[in-house]
Amino acid sequence: MSELDTFPKLLRHQAVRLASRPALMEKEYGIWQTWTWEDYFDEVRRFAAGLSALGFSRDDKLFIIGQNRPRLYFAISAAQSLGGVPVPTYYDSVAEEMKFVIGHAGARYVVAEDQEQVDKVLEIRESCPDVEMIIYDDERGLSDYDPAFVRSFESIQAAGAEKLASEPDLVDREIDRGRGSDTSVILYTSGTTGTPKGVVLTFDNIRSIAQVCCDLEGLNETDSVIAYLPMAWIVDHFISYAQAHICGFCVCCPESPETVMQDSREIGPTYHFTSPRVLENHRTSIMIRMEDASRFKRWMFHYFLDVAKRCLDKRLANETLSMADRIKYALGRVLVYEPLKNQLGYSRTRLTYTAGEAIGPDMFDFYRSIGIHLKQVYGQTEASPFVTVQLNDQVRSDTVGTPIEGVEVKLSADGEVLFRSPGVFHSYYKNPDATAAAKTADGWVLTGDTGFFDDIGHLKIIDRTKDVGRLNNGSLFAPKYIENKLKFFPYILEAVAIGDSRDEVTAFVNIDLSAVGDWAERRGLAYASYQELAAHPAVYELIDECIEKVNEDLAQDDMLADSQVRRFLILHKELDADDGELTRTRKLRRRIIAERYAPLITALYDGSDHCEISVEVTFEDGRKGSLTGDLRIAPVKTFEKHDRSAEPARSAA
Repeated sequence: MSELDTFPKLLRHQAVRLASRPALMEKEYGIWQTWTWEDYFDEVRRFAAGLSALGFSRDDKLFIIGQNRPRLYFAISAAQSLGGVPVPTYYDSVAEEMKFVIGHAGARYVVAEDQEQVDKVLEIRESCPDVEMIIYDDERGLSDYDPAFVRSFESIQAAGAEKLASEPDLVDREIDRGRGSDTSVILYTSGTTGTPKGVVLTFDNIRSIAQVCCDLEGLNETDSVIAYLPMAWIVDHFISYAQAHICGFCVCCPESPETVMQDSREIGPTYHFTSPRVLENHRTSIMIRMEDASRFKRWMFHYFLDVAKRCLDKRLANETLSMADRIKYALGRVLVYEPLKNQLGYSRTRLTYTAGEAIGPDMFDFYRSIGIHLKQVYGQTEASPFVTVQLNDQVRSDTVGTPIEGVEVKLSADGEVLFRSPGVFHSYYKNPDATAAAKTADGWVLTGDTGFFDDIGHLKIIDRTKDVGRLNNGSLFAPKYIENKLKFFPYILEAVAIGDSRDEVTAFVNIDLSAVGDWAERRGLAYASYQELAAHPAVYELIDECIEKVNEDLAQDDMLADSQVRRFLILHKELDADDGELTRTRKLRRRIIAERYAPLITALYDGSDHCEISVEVTFEDGRKGSLTGDLRIAPVKTFEKHDRSAEPARSAA
């Protein structure tokens, strides 16, 4: 509808249509607080009027930092209501990262969740002279701060209420001035290869894709979501803000990141978005807990999982289930599947999206077989955000589905995925050269991903185009594809594959402290730190077994058989965003890793069996230090192409 072409207009519409229905919920001190759609609009109106009283006006930027909180969503809507632009950022960003975004966006006002975020902004105040005021949500610890520069959310709303008393149509008037072609939000990329870019998205961009996906999945005001993804990530903005405004469903903010699963069990959201890593962590947690169960419970758990897997395979093959299988599955639903879903917070879920990385077939089968409607999607911030979605009757573990309505997808001569749609981003903020490099004159966006279409038209993503390389023998090297296979194992948290322009592939591995720690405890292995556990010979044997399985799988792939991992080492520290090794969305910063760990890479290829290295680390309080380790380098078995029964040959040390 053209008259509802911006999110503030949609909010105002829902405040009338769904006045008393829940729009937002937040758990605080163990109690769920609720805002109706009418409350939502009232909160936004008062805050928008308060911002206007401060001098916030059309095209101004509002920097927002914090975890998922109702007032931060109110701030987004208030800025848009006045014709301004919200600029959310990752709540775990360090001050230096915030300084770049605030300065580049030219933000005059900041909305911060709590004292921690306020202090980070104050730390860079001298470097960001354009910032006129910080507005905080949680007042704890902030009573003695300068009220001329640091003010509470309530005080701005109080000033807004006074302004509305004399100008009751102020906010409505500004909302009416908005157009679908106006900038809705600026979301900064994670900066895997350098400085982050500000992706400018219009209301039309986001609204068009959100409406298509709402229609595709039948979302409406009876649905609900748990808002735990970073507010600076396009997916949270798309689901918890855009789709919520279109459909009128309820967005639930958890008490903290640590309580998301518990809060999900209490709320029972019907709509989930998650990542393969979160799904793997949940499955690992379940498997670990089952090891502590009685022998009978363990037997029952694994027996009915086998039943579920057998029934799933038959359904995917369009085979009819036997009466015996139907009875066993129904019994399994009562004894195992539904209790599992409830434990994970999926008791009422009817739709679960996952994206970001490939999902392992075992993990895919686990969730689908117990009745969780898991589907893969593909997209990026520049697409607003979805390009492809799996249809309900075409769900597969190894693809990302087909283009959604209104989206065109094609492949370049070298296999790069290109798309064109109403969701194509407007531009990169203040970066016309980058915009021209990413978007053609006729609207096609170069995704930077290499992929292909399978025989039924489903898109498969191989790797980032810039990361795809060749071994010295000319065979394909796709590091992310290999890394994802390694991370399918619960014991491997991160992996870095190395091999471009080299004779063979090697790898760094980060162990998952929780999963490996539990594994070690059950075997009576003593350790005092992550570093000590990572260096344990038994842990090396455990990771060696995981890599061997990946190699065996790679041997069956014509294109990637030569990319089997020949040698590996386990890093003595976890790769960390605070150390610049990962982005805030946990993507590898390969250039920085290659520079920082250059001696290890050299040792992997010169035949060494160990290598000593010292690297700088950042502690939680911001202090710097160093961590030294003497890392063992181990060989791995490799397999002949296309022959699983062949006797594996030990690669050269």
